[in-house]
Amino acid sequence: MWAEYLEFWQDRYPDLLAATWEHLSISFASIALGILVAVPVGIYLAGNRSKWLHSAVFGVANLFQTIPSLALLAILIPLLGIGAKPAIFALFLYSLLPILRNTYAGFQSVDPSVLEAARGMGLSQTQRLLQIQFPLAFPYIMSGVRLTTVYIISWTTLAALIGAGGLGQLIVSGIGVNKTELIVSASLCAIVLALLADRLLGAVEKFFSRRARTAKTDASLLANG
Repeated sequence: MWAEYLEFWQDRYPDLLAATWEHLSISFASIALGILVAVPVGIYLAGNRSKWLHSAVFGVANLFQTIPSLALLAILIPLLGIGAKPAIFALFLYSLLPILRNTYAGFQSVDPSVLEAARGMGLSQTQRLLQIQFPLAFPYIMSGVRLTTVYIISWTTLAALIGAGGLGQLIVSGIGVNKTELIVSASLCAIVLALLADRLLGAVEKFFSRRARTAKTDASLLANG
């Protein structure tokens, strides 16, 4: 059995590498868009007291999560056609809620007395954001990005159903020709990608958690001083 898989991987590794790269491109494009949209919106909501606005934004983000993946992809085909564009857009919509929620929670966790002390010392709003709020909230944000990345890498396999390619295309092809080696190999590549991304982002999160603890100590000294 293992000899058959080894022979298959030796023959098809160029296809697996190409599909893996395509899979990564789709996944990280959607996650990058999610970060670019959800983080600024989360920061804005954390500083805004409008309950109606909070309910509206989180309600829309929650709504995207309730739409079945295949249904969303099918809805986007008439609007964006087939291929990578609708896949990236659909995955981007799914990435919004966890990043938005964690960004909001991170900025809400910052002690108001620390911000008041910084304001009293003459720090501008931008300085308070960059030097105090963002370092303290960053571990929360990274936690949301980490969770989202694992989910998106997994969900990207469905993008093959609308011609976006990636590892999902190999899985679909393997199902079509009843080729177990192809299905298992492509699935393993997707699993390894998700695990590696999780470990990498976990290391980043751990590093910035230490930085956040230092910033929290400095912020406490600022508030008490």
